[in-house]
Amino acid sequence: MTFFTRKSTDNDLIEGIRSGGTQRRTFENKLYQKYNYLIRDAARKHKIEEEEASIAYSDAILTIIEHIGSGRFEGRSELKTYLYQIFFNKCVDVIRKNATKGAYHLSFDDILEPIPDPQRTVIQDLIRKQDHEKLRNLLTTLGERCQHLLNRWAEGYSDQESAKEFGYNSANVAQTTRLRCLEKLRELYGK
Repeated sequence: MTFFTRKSTDNDLIEGIRSGGTQRRTFENKLYQKYNYLIRDAARKHKIEEEEASIAYSDAILTIIEHIGSGRFEGRSELKTYLYQIFFNKCVDVIRKNATKGAYHLSFDDILEPIPDPQRTVIQDLIRKQDHEKLRNLLTTLGERCQHLLNRWAEGYSDQESAKEFGYNSANVAQTTRLRCLEKLRELYGK
C-alpha cells in the first residue's frame, strides 16, 4: 500500500492527455478525480442537485480534455482555474434551465382537481399508460447502449456492475454515461 503518492501536476496531466494511447485514459481519470470535490461545492453554492452538478462537471471535464487535445488550452492559466470557469458556466446553464422549467410547470393534480374522483383516477391511469408507452418509444431512439444501460439501472444494477459489463474504466464513467442518457431521455420526453 502506498501512503505517499505524488500528485499529478498540471503539466503531467496535460502531457498525459496529449500523449494519447492507453495512458490518456489514466490521465483523464486523474483529472476527473483531482477536482471532483467541486461537484459538492457547486451543488451547495448554486443550490442545484448534486446529480446536476455531476453532469455539469463531467461535461466541463470532457470540454477541457477536448481543448487540451486540440491545443485550444494554451496554459495561460492553471488547469483548475480553466476548469472552474467552464464548470461555473455549465452550472449557470443548469440554473437557467431549471428556472425556465419551473416557471411553466403545472402538475396534473392542479389540472385534474376540478374533475370528480372516479373520473380523475381513470384519467390518471390513462396518463400513466401513455407516459409509459411514450418512454418505451423514446428509449428505442436513444440507441442500444443507452437503452441497455438505463434498463440495467432501472433493474437495480450499480454503476460499478455496469462499468464491468460495458468495459468502462470506473463506475464514474458508467455514471456519467448513464446520466447523459437520462438527460437525453428527459429532453426527448419534454418535446
